[in-house]
Amino acid sequence: MEAYSADRSLRGKLRRRYTRLAFRKPLRLALDRPMITFSFDDVPATAALAGARVLEAASLRGTFYICAGLEDGDGPMGRYGSAEDARRLVAAGHEVACHTYSHLDCGQADQPTIAADVARNGLALAARGAPDPVSFAYPYGDVSFAAKKALGGRFKTLRTVQAGLVTDGADANQLPAVGVEGEDGEACALRWMDEAVRRKAWLILYTHDVAETPSAWGCTPDALARLVERAKTSFDVVTMAQGASRAGL
Repeated sequence: MEAYSADRSLRGKLRRRYTRLAFRKPLRLALDRPMITFSFDDVPATAALAGARVLEAASLRGTFYICAGLEDGDGPMGRYGSAEDARRLVAAGHEVACHTYSHLDCGQADQPTIAADVARNGLALAARGAPDPVSFAYPYGDVSFAAKKALGGRFKTLRTVQAGLVTDGADANQLPAVGVEGEDGEACALRWMDEAVRRKAWLILYTHDVAETPSAWGCTPDALARLVERAKTSFDVVTMAQGASRAGL
């Protein structure tokens, strides 16, 4: 997969804003203690290995949004994970979730194309021993009316990359998340963690590669480990599926 970003034009920004008004699935969330989810998009091999190890060392589990069509390929975040990596994640108790098969831009594709690509990924993940996925993340974080309509009834949650907290009434078909990526990724995540504690909210963190010299979309193992240690003191650490269940989905 080549480096690519979703439509950043005014039209694209307005589309992402107006999609919040349609095909909504409001959550009912009343937390006594804040929740946090550690998630990984595309799942480069370093995320499936080093990222998973950081969580497992703390007796925690994460959500890995896999595009089966990228397996074993090279991309801007290094080599992508293999089918065997996916099987190991399943065996270790992590949530293997859907990110389309081909890393399709759901903000640009039509409804039949989105549905077909997601169905293909579901079959591939099943072949790797994963349960039928209940969590989805939009590739590039890009969302459209067609995507929400195609996928809202298929998955419990649909996640974006627009920063924010999940609170009562949030749209499960367009959930916010905070990226742990770039030079200020760890500091940004810590600020959002403080806010989530203050508001007793659900914070979803995401990253891509987990490497000593990460890409612009990833973080280091040490940074992830520090965030995990901070999370253990103040949060219930849940997978996306577990969080959805607590929200009544």
